[in-house]
Amino acid sequence: MEVTAFDGIAARLRAAGCVYAEEEARLLLSAAVSPEELDRMTEKRAEGVPLEHVMGHADFCGFRIELDSHVFVPRRRTEFLVHQAAEIIRAGDAVVDLCCGSGAVGAVLAELKPGIRLYATDIDPAAVICARRNVSKADGKVFEGDLYEPLPKVLLGSVNVLVVNAPYVPTNAVSSLPAEARMYEDRIALDGGLDGHDIQRRAAIEAGSWLAPGGSLLMETSSRQSAETWRIFQEQGLSSTVVCSSELQATVVIGTK
Repeated sequence: MEVTAFDGIAARLRAAGCVYAEEEARLLLSAAVSPEELDRMTEKRAEGVPLEHVMGHADFCGFRIELDSHVFVPRRRTEFLVHQAAEIIRAGDAVVDLCCGSGAVGAVLAELKPGIRLYATDIDPAAVICARRNVSKADGKVFEGDLYEPLPKVLLGSVNVLVVNAPYVPTNAVSSLPAEARMYEDRIALDGGLDGHDIQRRAAIEAGSWLAPGGSLLMETSSRQSAETWRIFQEQGLSSTVVCSSELQATVVIGTK
Protein backbone atom coordinates (compact mmCIF):
# COMPACT_ATOMS: atom_id res chain seq x y z
CA MET A 1 0.00 0.00 0.00
CA GLU A 2 1.34 3.44 -0.96
CA VAL A 3 2.30 5.63 1.97
CA THR A 4 1.08 9.19 1.41
CA ALA A 5 2.70 12.36 2.74
CA PHE A 6 -0.16 12.60 5.21
CA ASP A 7 0.45 9.07 6.47
CA GLY A 8 4.15 9.72 6.90
CA ILE A 9 3.66 12.97 8.83
CA ALA A 10 0.95 11.49 11.03
CA ALA A 11 3.18 8.54 11.80
CA ARG A 12 6.09 10.81 12.77
CA LEU A 13 3.88 12.89 15.03
CA ARG A 14 2.24 9.85 16.58
CA ALA A 15 5.66 8.35 17.35
CA ALA A 16 6.62 11.64 19.01
CA GLY A 17 3.61 11.37 21.31
CA CYS A 18 1.25 13.85 19.66
CA VAL A 19 -2.26 12.88 20.76
CA TYR A 20 -3.97 14.46 17.77
CA ALA A 21 -1.41 13.37 15.19
CA GLU A 22 -3.83 13.06 12.25
CA GLU A 23 -5.45 16.44 12.84
CA GLU A 24 -2.08 18.13 13.24
CA ALA A 25 -0.76 16.45 10.10
CA ARG A 26 -3.63 17.95 8.12
CA LEU A 27 -2.91 21.40 9.52
CA LEU A 28 0.79 21.18 8.70
CA LEU A 29 0.05 20.01 5.16
CA SER A 30 -2.31 22.93 4.62
CA ALA A 31 0.16 25.49 6.00
CA ALA A 32 3.46 24.47 4.38
CA VAL A 33 4.30 26.12 1.07
CA SER A 34 7.00 23.65 0.08
CA PRO A 35 8.13 20.10 0.88
CA GLU A 36 11.16 21.56 2.65
CA GLU A 37 9.02 23.76 4.89
CA LEU A 38 6.69 20.86 5.60
CA ASP A 39 9.60 18.71 6.71
CA ARG A 40 10.97 21.52 8.90
CA MET A 41 7.58 22.15 10.51
CA THR A 42 6.98 18.45 11.11
CA GLU A 43 10.39 18.06 12.72
CA LYS A 44 9.79 21.01 15.05
CA ARG A 45 6.44 19.64 16.12
CA ALA A 46 7.95 16.19 16.67
CA GLU A 47 10.56 17.84 18.90
CA GLY A 48 7.76 19.19 21.09
CA VAL A 49 7.43 22.77 19.86
CA PRO A 50 3.78 23.83 20.34
CA LEU A 51 1.77 23.49 17.14
CA GLU A 52 0.78 27.16 17.30
CA HIS A 53 4.42 28.24 17.34
CA VAL A 54 5.21 25.91 14.45
CA MET A 55 2.27 27.26 12.43
CA GLY A 56 2.88 30.88 13.42
CA HIS A 57 -0.71 31.41 14.51
CA ALA A 58 -3.41 30.19 16.87
CA ASP A 59 -7.14 29.80 16.35
CA PHE A 60 -8.92 31.74 19.09
CA CYS A 61 -12.64 32.42 19.22
CA GLY A 62 -12.76 31.61 15.52
CA PHE A 63 -10.14 34.23 14.64
CA ARG A 64 -6.54 33.78 13.56
CA ILE A 65 -4.06 35.23 16.03
CA GLU A 66 -0.48 35.64 14.84
CA LEU A 67 2.00 34.04 17.20
CA ASP A 68 5.77 34.24 17.56
CA SER A 69 8.09 31.76 19.23
CA HIS A 70 7.97 31.75 23.04
CA VAL A 71 4.95 34.07 23.18
CA PHE A 72 2.17 32.67 25.38
CA VAL A 73 -0.29 30.58 23.39
CA PRO A 74 -3.90 31.69 23.98
CA ARG A 75 -5.84 28.86 25.61
CA ARG A 76 -9.34 27.87 24.63
CA ARG A 77 -10.55 28.43 28.20
CA THR A 78 -9.69 32.12 27.83
CA GLU A 79 -12.45 32.39 25.23
CA PHE A 80 -14.79 32.45 28.24
CA LEU A 81 -13.08 35.64 29.45
CA VAL A 82 -13.66 37.17 26.02
CA HIS A 83 -17.34 36.24 25.96
CA GLN A 84 -17.92 37.63 29.46
CA ALA A 85 -16.24 40.90 28.53
CA ALA A 86 -18.15 41.16 25.25
CA GLU A 87 -21.44 41.04 27.16
CA ILE A 88 -20.43 44.14 29.12
CA ILE A 89 -18.70 46.24 26.47
CA ARG A 90 -20.63 49.00 24.72
CA ALA A 91 -19.78 50.97 21.58
CA GLY A 92 -17.09 53.55 22.20
CA ASP A 93 -15.89 52.01 25.47
CA ALA A 94 -12.29 52.30 26.55
CA VAL A 95 -11.07 48.71 26.93
CA VAL A 96 -7.71 47.67 28.39
CA ASP A 97 -6.20 44.22 27.84
CA LEU A 98 -3.68 43.87 30.68
CA CYS A 99 -0.95 41.19 30.48
CA CYS A 100 -2.04 40.92 26.85
CA GLY A 101 0.52 38.39 25.57
CA SER A 102 -0.16 38.00 21.85
CA GLY A 103 -3.05 40.48 22.12
CA ALA A 104 -5.56 37.72 21.44
CA VAL A 105 -8.20 38.87 23.95
CA GLY A 106 -8.13 42.50 22.88
CA ALA A 107 -7.96 41.68 19.16
CA VAL A 108 -11.05 39.45 19.34
CA LEU A 109 -12.97 41.96 21.46
CA ALA A 110 -12.26 44.60 18.83
CA GLU A 111 -13.65 42.25 16.17
CA LEU A 112 -16.76 41.46 18.22
CA LYS A 113 -17.30 45.04 19.38
CA PRO A 114 -16.26 47.44 16.60
CA GLY A 115 -15.61 51.00 17.69
CA ILE A 116 -14.05 50.31 21.07
CA ARG A 117 -10.94 52.21 22.09
CA LEU A 118 -8.48 49.40 22.70
CA TYR A 119 -5.31 49.60 24.78
CA ALA A 120 -3.06 46.70 25.78
CA THR A 121 0.08 46.20 27.83
CA ASP A 122 2.63 43.47 28.45
CA ILE A 123 6.00 43.38 30.16
CA ASP A 124 7.51 41.00 27.55
CA PRO A 125 9.00 42.85 24.55
CA ALA A 126 8.44 39.83 22.25
CA ALA A 127 4.78 39.67 23.23
CA VAL A 128 4.35 43.39 22.58
CA ILE A 129 5.74 43.04 19.05
CA CYS A 130 3.33 40.17 18.39
CA ALA A 131 0.35 41.94 19.97
CA ARG A 132 0.87 45.06 17.86
CA ARG A 133 0.40 43.00 14.72
CA ASN A 134 -2.79 41.43 16.06
CA VAL A 135 -4.52 44.60 17.22
CA SER A 136 -3.40 46.91 14.43
CA LYS A 137 -6.58 46.36 12.38
CA ALA A 138 -8.63 47.79 15.23
CA ASP A 139 -6.28 50.75 15.66
CA GLY A 140 -5.48 49.37 19.09
CA LYS A 141 -2.44 50.62 20.96
CA VAL A 142 0.00 48.26 22.69
CA PHE A 143 2.45 49.46 25.33
CA GLU A 144 5.48 47.70 26.80
CA GLY A 145 5.81 47.78 30.55
CA ASP A 146 4.69 46.46 33.92
CA LEU A 147 0.88 46.30 34.22
CA TYR A 148 -0.57 49.85 34.18
CA GLU A 149 2.76 51.67 34.21
CA PRO A 150 2.99 52.32 30.44
CA LEU A 151 -0.67 53.29 29.91
CA PRO A 152 -1.41 56.93 28.98
CA LYS A 153 -2.33 58.77 32.17
CA VAL A 154 -5.31 60.30 30.37
CA LEU A 155 -7.01 56.92 30.87
CA LEU A 156 -7.01 57.28 34.65
CA GLY A 157 -10.59 56.99 35.89
CA SER A 158 -12.00 56.42 32.42
CA VAL A 159 -11.53 52.73 31.56
CA ASN A 160 -14.89 51.03 31.06
CA VAL A 161 -13.73 47.41 30.83
CA LEU A 162 -10.44 46.02 32.07
CA VAL A 163 -9.64 42.41 31.07
CA VAL A 164 -6.77 40.59 32.73
CA ASN A 165 -5.30 37.18 32.00
CA ALA A 166 -2.37 37.49 34.38
CA PRO A 167 -0.16 34.47 35.13
CA TYR A 168 -1.72 32.56 38.03
CA VAL A 169 0.29 29.33 38.29
CA PRO A 170 1.97 29.12 41.73
CA THR A 171 5.75 29.16 41.43
CA ASN A 172 6.22 25.66 42.78
CA ALA A 173 3.66 24.30 40.29
CA VAL A 174 5.34 25.66 37.15
CA SER A 175 7.59 22.60 36.97
CA SER A 176 4.47 20.41 36.77
CA LEU A 177 3.10 22.15 33.69
CA PRO A 178 3.13 20.32 30.33
CA ALA A 179 6.50 20.43 28.61
CA GLU A 180 5.10 22.57 25.78
CA ALA A 181 4.44 25.36 28.29
CA ARG A 182 7.54 24.91 30.44
CA MET A 183 9.99 24.73 27.56
CA TYR A 184 8.51 26.98 24.92
CA GLU A 185 6.64 29.78 26.72
CA ASP A 186 8.46 32.41 28.75
CA ARG A 187 8.19 31.81 32.48
CA ILE A 188 7.08 35.40 33.02
CA ALA A 189 3.81 34.49 31.28
CA LEU A 190 3.23 31.50 33.56
CA ASP A 191 4.55 32.18 37.06
CA GLY A 192 2.03 33.90 39.33
CA GLY A 193 4.25 33.96 42.42
CA LEU A 194 4.23 31.93 45.60
CA ASP A 195 0.45 31.53 45.84
CA GLY A 196 -0.32 32.25 42.18
CA HIS A 197 -1.98 35.56 43.01
CA ASP A 198 0.93 38.02 42.95
CA ILE A 199 0.12 39.61 39.60
CA GLN A 200 -3.64 39.30 40.10
CA ARG A 201 -3.32 41.09 43.45
CA ARG A 202 -1.30 43.96 41.99
CA ALA A 203 -3.69 44.33 39.05
CA ALA A 204 -6.72 44.45 41.34
CA ILE A 205 -5.18 46.92 43.79
CA GLU A 206 -4.48 49.45 41.04
CA ALA A 207 -7.66 48.83 39.04
CA GLY A 208 -9.79 51.31 40.98
CA SER A 209 -7.62 54.22 39.85
CA TRP A 210 -8.14 53.37 36.20
CA LEU A 211 -11.76 52.22 36.08
CA ALA A 212 -14.54 54.68 35.32
CA PRO A 213 -17.50 54.75 37.73
CA GLY A 214 -19.45 51.56 36.98
CA GLY A 215 -16.46 50.13 35.10
CA SER A 216 -15.66 46.43 35.32
CA LEU A 217 -12.56 44.35 35.98
CA LEU A 218 -12.64 40.82 34.56
CA MET A 219 -9.89 38.38 35.49
CA GLU A 220 -9.30 34.77 34.53
CA THR A 221 -8.35 32.44 37.36
CA SER A 222 -8.66 28.75 38.22
CA SER A 223 -11.63 27.18 39.99
CA ARG A 224 -9.35 26.25 42.89
CA GLN A 225 -8.05 29.82 43.22
CA SER A 226 -11.31 31.66 42.53
CA ALA A 227 -12.26 32.19 46.18
CA GLU A 228 -9.00 34.02 46.86
CA THR A 229 -9.27 36.05 43.64
CA TRP A 230 -12.82 37.02 44.67
CA ARG A 231 -11.57 38.02 48.13
CA ILE A 232 -8.86 40.21 46.57
CA PHE A 233 -11.52 41.99 44.51
CA GLN A 234 -13.71 42.50 47.56
CA GLU A 235 -10.81 44.01 49.49
CA GLN A 236 -10.54 46.65 46.77
CA GLY A 237 -14.20 47.61 47.15
CA LEU A 238 -15.33 45.94 43.93
CA SER A 239 -18.77 44.39 43.81
CA SER A 240 -17.70 40.93 42.67
CA THR A 241 -18.98 37.65 41.34
CA VAL A 242 -17.47 34.39 40.10
CA VAL A 243 -18.68 32.89 36.82
CA CYS A 244 -17.70 29.50 35.43
CA SER A 245 -17.93 27.45 32.24
CA SER A 246 -17.93 23.69 32.66
CA GLU A 247 -17.56 23.27 28.89
CA LEU A 248 -14.33 25.30 28.73
CA GLN A 249 -13.25 24.49 32.29
CA ALA A 250 -12.87 28.22 32.76
CA THR A 251 -13.38 30.59 35.68
CA VAL A 252 -13.61 34.38 35.60
CA VAL A 253 -14.03 36.82 38.47
CA ILE A 254 -15.91 40.01 37.58
CA GLY A 255 -15.72 43.11 39.77
CA THR A 256 -17.59 46.37 39.27
CA LYS A 257 -16.47 49.70 40.66
